[in-house]
Amino acid sequence: MIVLLGVLVVILGFATRRNPLLVVGVAGIVTGVLGKLSPDEILKTFGESFASSRSVTIFAITLPVIGLLERNGLQQQARTLIGKLGNLTTGRFLTLYLLLRQLTAAVGLQTIGGPAQSVRPMIAPMAEAAAERKNGGRPLPRAIRDKVRSHAAGADTVGVFFGEDIFLAIGSILLITGLVNATYHTHLEPLDLALWAIPSAICAFLVHGARLLRFDRELERELVVANAELDVEETAK
Repeated sequence: MIVLLGVLVVILGFATRRNPLLVVGVAGIVTGVLGKLSPDEILKTFGESFASSRSVTIFAITLPVIGLLERNGLQQQARTLIGKLGNLTTGRFLTLYLLLRQLTAAVGLQTIGGPAQSVRPMIAPMAEAAAERKNGGRPLPRAIRDKVRSHAAGADTVGVFFGEDIFLAIGSILLITGLVNATYHTHLEPLDLALWAIPSAICAFLVHGARLLRFDRELERELVVANAELDVEETAK
């Protein structure tokens, strides 16, 4: 039981808002020490876990590729592209991205997007470019820019969260059906859950899509106020 003190380290680390990677690393070391593993065995366990985790390996490969693309003008090209689409506002663009994420997640393509792969290098810059065009080409204030970025990340998260449950082979669906069938001795098929997930996904798109479209009006009001304050400051100088 004393080995479970590693879980307490994780809880305390996240409760005090420490770096997640540091918290997990310290928790692993504490668990290994309490489990009477030698330093070599702890290091070997870390290495084997890292090597056997495909998601970690893919992330380690994806990150430098995204960095290289950004260095060579990916964000600038994204801004240029959105500048050519005159009628596409920030809210409309993010609504389209929300729909795209739900549709791709529904057919099992959850990993083609995400905060690191698409939101930071492409989606957020395109949403910011649409807002800057609405602002007459003037740069966005920091608070408004952060709000646009947060809505871009939110569209990605909501889209994949409510879209992936429609896909039959997703892990959560298989876990639920396996657990229910084993516990209650029933015969629940993944298709039954997937069909029930469709109305939820439609409702999520309608609700969050409406929020994103309403964000256009909110953005317009905040830009008017920010520009007025900026004009006053420039006049005072």
